Amino acid sequence: MNTLEAIIIAVIEGLTEYLPISSTAHMIFTGSLLGIEENNFVKMFEYCIQFGAILAVVVLYWKKFFDFKKINFYLKLVCAVIPALILGKLFSDKIDDVLEKPEIIAIVLVLGGIVLLFIDRFFKNPTILKEENITIKQAITIGFWQCLAMMPGTSRSAASIIGGMQQKLSREVAAEFSFFLAVPTMLAVTVYSLTLKTWEEGDLKMKGYELLLSNSEHFGLFILGNIIAFVVSIFAIKFFVGVIKKHGFKIWGWYRIIIGTLLLIYFYFFQHK
Repeated sequence: MNTLEAIIIAVIEGLTEYLPISSTAHMIFTGSLLGIEENNFVKMFEYCIQFGAILAVVVLYWKKFFDFKKINFYLKLVCAVIPALILGKLFSDKIDDVLEKPEIIAIVLVLGGIVLLFIDRFFKNPTILKEENITIKQAITIGFWQCLAMMPGTSRSAASIIGGMQQKLSREVAAEFSFFLAVPTMLAVTVYSLTLKTWEEGDLKMKGYELLLSNSEHFGLFILGNIIAFVVSIFAIKFFVGVIKKHGFKIWGWYRIIIGTLLLIYFYFFQHK
């Protein structure tokens, strides 16, 4: 991966992480279209530049994250992230081995798009219009919904937003709680990738931070990618909130269907030759 490719992947991450369109799918497909070699550093880079996206939420909603008097807010996030931590540890690598194939991800994009076309009809008359009114039980339920995103192409944002609306949250509150929940979820993924997960590099096995520090170019790309993901995510979050207030989720459903269909055509006619 060269500098330009790292910048493009980081922009894609920043644009798509908080939209219900699957950042993982977009990074995988972008890497494939650019011809980026899929090695361990590239995989770790894609996981860990989520840290920049995390910081964007913390900065935009800093009053929420630094109001230490509202312990209930932190408690809800901790409870909501537990299902992802447990199920992710048990099944994430196995699911990726089976399902992280471009054609399957494209199909999941289309199917998820169809769901988004009708989500505003499915969940009418929300009763929770403020984050403060979300209960611990509802937060945990949303956390389980988020686990659907372990299937590549589903979208963590889409899964948790749908879960929120199923729990009677308004679409704006569901989207914002999805942003909040992303912070501990993606922080856990980043920390796991850097400090706990063992990556194979040739005959060597090393932790993520060792892989990162083994090459000065790797470290530079890592820092650059996080900075770009942070900046782009700030604009993407503001844009997304504005769109769902006016138009709901149908536009994202059509986007997923169109992109997923185009990718299926691409992989069928061009990749299988």
